Amino acid sequence: MRGVFLDTLTMKLEELDTSALEHAVDHWDFFETTSPRQTAERITNADVVITNKVVLDRALIDNAPNLKLICVCATGTNNIDLDAAAEKNIPVKNVAGYTGSSLAQHTLALMLALATRWHQYNDDVQQGRWSQSPIFCRLDYPVIELAGKTLGIIGYGDLGQKVARLGEALGMEILVAASFTGEKKPGRTPLETLLAESDVVSLHCPLTEQTDRLVNRDFLAAMKDSAFLINTARGGLVDEPALVTALKEHQIAGAALDVLSVEPPPQDHPLLTGNIPNLILTPHCAWVSRESRQRLLDGVVGNINRHFQP
Repeated sequence: MRGVFLDTLTMKLEELDTSALEHAVDHWDFFETTSPRQTAERITNADVVITNKVVLDRALIDNAPNLKLICVCATGTNNIDLDAAAEKNIPVKNVAGYTGSSLAQHTLALMLALATRWHQYNDDVQQGRWSQSPIFCRLDYPVIELAGKTLGIIGYGDLGQKVARLGEALGMEILVAASFTGEKKPGRTPLETLLAESDVVSLHCPLTEQTDRLVNRDFLAAMKDSAFLINTARGGLVDEPALVTALKEHQIAGAALDVLSVEPPPQDHPLLTGNIPNLILTPHCAWVSRESRQRLLDGVVGNINRHFQP
């Protein structure tokens, strides 16, 4: 039985324990990256295909006669034609919950950066401005205490709950947005109320028809002008041009994003103009701790073993 891993570069396998993966099938072909024109040839004889972001559309699935299992090395399966796979009785298995504390930790780091402006103070130190100061400290950027502030969480699965506990540890009040499905859940807050009362709004919901461009002009206008927005979920949740306007016109105090609608982003992306000082961007790295990647790999191996050794 042959397996193909199409984009190992997204996992940095040399840092992980891959012994269980290596024994999951008889032979593996590992590729750091796979372009669309290379995919068909690489999967044509495969029984198992692992992909993180490489697209498997209907034509590719139809022309892989040995294919018995598709493993997505991620939670989202939007890069797979699920209907085509189902028609050929090919299971598509993803891995959920592997980010564990890594993503919540990164969300907290972004929140603290917005509140303390430590990254800008660090830049000033490196540029020699502290050495030039007439007093013992610098007070160039406003710092706020998160204790006593309100953290609004949109999306209250495992990750949203972890972030809520971290916020509570800082002394923050927690508001959880009402479900987008209309399901009534006790203790939830209507979105308009959450936006009006929150000092930090953190996104942890999936990207669906209901949440696509959720953070639009009206959403941003409903936030406090002193509030921060954090997105470590999906880039498509945010109308990015609207966010640029809100930041430049100080409709909100700042934003920190780990995800964008197109990744990697083009150099002319509106959020990469370089003149938005109240914006922090990190390159979709909230999940990349070694522990998180090991859990993800173990989850993929588990999916393979359960399929072939039920």
